[in-house]
Amino acid sequence: MADGLRKGLTSYGDAGFSLFLRKAFIKAAGYSDDALDRPIVGITNTYSDYNPCHGNVPALIEAARRGVMLAGALPMVFPTISLAESFSHPTSMYLRNLMAMETEEMIRAQPMDAVIVIGGCDKTLPAQIMAAVSADLPTVVVPVGPMVVGHHKGEVLGACTDCRRLWAKYRAGEIDDTEIEAVNGRLAPSVGTCMVMGTASTMACVTEALGLSLPMSATIPAPHAERVRSAEASGKCAAEMAKRKGPRPSELLTPASFRNAQVVLQAIGGSTNGLVHLTAIAGRTPHAIDLDAFDALGREVPVLVDLKPSGAHYMEHFHHAGGVPKLMKQLGDLLDLDARTITGATLRDVVAQAEDVPGQDAIRARADPIRPEGAMAVLRGNLAPRGAVIKHSAASETLLRHTGRAVVFESVEDMTLRVDDPELDVSADDVLVLRNAGPKGAPGMPEAGYLPIPRKLAREGVKDMVRISDARMSGTAFGTIVLHITPESAVGGPLALVRTGDMIRLDVAGRRIDLLVDDAELQRRRAALPASAPAPEWARRGYAHLFHETILQADEGCDFDFLRREGKD
Repeated sequence: MADGLRKGLTSYGDAGFSLFLRKAFIKAAGYSDDALDRPIVGITNTYSDYNPCHGNVPALIEAARRGVMLAGALPMVFPTISLAESFSHPTSMYLRNLMAMETEEMIRAQPMDAVIVIGGCDKTLPAQIMAAVSADLPTVVVPVGPMVVGHHKGEVLGACTDCRRLWAKYRAGEIDDTEIEAVNGRLAPSVGTCMVMGTASTMACVTEALGLSLPMSATIPAPHAERVRSAEASGKCAAEMAKRKGPRPSELLTPASFRNAQVVLQAIGGSTNGLVHLTAIAGRTPHAIDLDAFDALGREVPVLVDLKPSGAHYMEHFHHAGGVPKLMKQLGDLLDLDARTITGATLRDVVAQAEDVPGQDAIRARADPIRPEGAMAVLRGNLAPRGAVIKHSAASETLLRHTGRAVVFESVEDMTLRVDDPELDVSADDVLVLRNAGPKGAPGMPEAGYLPIPRKLAREGVKDMVRISDARMSGTAFGTIVLHITPESAVGGPLALVRTGDMIRLDVAGRRIDLLVDDAELQRRRAALPASAPAPEWARRGYAHLFHETILQADEGCDFDFLRREGKD
């Protein structure tokens, strides 16, 4: 098989001419024959002025290039889409698959023997790993790293758990305009991803558990020199992988590695988004995620990392306590430590090098967990025949078994217009229901599942309510919130049948979410639903049309049907 500059020649009908032309044009950039005869490591550039999370990417690229050259290979940087959570309309999840497609195709189209993918902000690492799995080229993942913490009036702050908490105080009238503006400038004091266990941090930890990144790479703060040194070491690793032609993702991503990732996802108090993304990654392999098996792991695996929103600390504290290697050491026999990593070492080797930090309390021992069960539970019932998820580690204990009256919002727009209406008929014991916020319904399954507490209740001191939807929720959020109800209402799921005034029962211990309406009445309501309609106006052309026609449900990772391992039937 051809490698280096000879790999994947442009088709001109004459392979010799194709190579001649390729070398002629690349020499215009000043490359020598010595450089062009070496193995090539591609390095993705996801920097953008719209993406402060990736503000350190230029420094990481330079360090990775240095590492590649120190190891005797040729680095080639190429641009890809950049996704920033708060700058992507309608939601970055809508664009995750586009980034996965584009990254995969650019890895395939351009000559490289290995690739380094650099990213962090929420949907970036999942998209890049999905691409790498499908392209199956030796891949090193370099997370950009979390921000450092902020401070306000003597309190440590972190985006975005504390931004949600303080915004709720502002809505409730507990803090004024002046203070919320001061907070706004202190929540995100540096470049990097959220410094709590949001989706970005979750996926960085999951990536390390999968063996696709170097030890400690998930937790090093973005502004630290150690982050740059890790990028250089990643460059060296990628160059060695290019020379060895492996290991490839298909060799590393085994049933054992996916189980390890699920164990870590539960133990870190990870984002519910992490389950959707891990499912999408697994869907590119022969090893699908089983939601019931994931739930069973959750009963066995305790939450050991004391981080917001499930605990008290921030990512830099997790890092200084020993990071993912120390966590894996504490998890012990809950993991398969013989799983391999990109360096050729096993997780057992990584754990053996884990730092012991006297007095740290960010990573608990198994005998002293934050919570005895994992972060997430999978619910079934007549409202979620294919499953729903709740992050019960960040929920209110008193609401984990609750029966209440449904207050239904038809869409995100409807919720926005009515949730703060003083005339809204709602009480603290009710269950807020949002529908038409799933993959097709919204579109893009936005992070709208964190329904705000109606203002009149917030001002009465209500801090949490049961909220259910077919939407997602930021990993930084907290509350008794049931998400990813599948099938979604827009494709006729049972959520479409709920009416205001119906009773809904949540039983997390029993893993149930049920609409307390008899089957005959539900059948009558289903018969009254409108017949299938043509594609909505937003989905009539371009990427939106592709998205609407091919998007899968949450239990299948919200990938496109033609991007799974076996392709479209």
